[in-house]
Amino acid sequence: MAATLSALTPARTPLGPVALPQLLPALWRDPHTVPAEELQEIIRRLEAACAEHPASPDLRTCLGIAHAMNRDAYKSMDALHAARDMAPEHFWAQAKLAELFYRLRALPRAEQETLRALDLAQDPWQAAMVRRQLQEIRRLMRDGTQKPAWTKPLTQPAAWLFFGLAATCLLMVLIR
Repeated sequence: MAATLSALTPARTPLGPVALPQLLPALWRDPHTVPAEELQEIIRRLEAACAEHPASPDLRTCLGIAHAMNRDAYKSMDALHAARDMAPEHFWAQAKLAELFYRLRALPRAEQETLRALDLAQDPWQAAMVRRQLQEIRRLMRDGTQKPAWTKPLTQPAAWLFFGLAATCLLMVLIR
């Protein structure tokens, strides 16, 4: 019976030099409770695992999450883009990249990436998680938490400032 089960189960290649729970003992905890030294050690081990297994999108995704926890957005984005480029159908790489853009408040890009992650969702739980993020992104866009776009000309305010300063200087000269 065990031989039949092992024959039916596809062989999985290891994701890294050691199992992921041993490689990432603290990565999924609250980022505020992971000491900086421990996080640096996790990042170092993940980078070594990525060098040893360069075709693993799972390891690249974990590395991107670790860099994000370390507040290094550029390295996180690089790792998540690499994971997504390796496996365009990898849900977690896409979802975490969308979450990174959301946390950076690049809301239009976060919406695009979240919609891509929604297309890749494989079960109702993943779809619900991504839909909640999409709802929050759209709420933030609707409520105007984005940076203002400088589309209006500043000539009128500059003219008012100029005339105000000129009037103040003229009054100062007349008062003396």
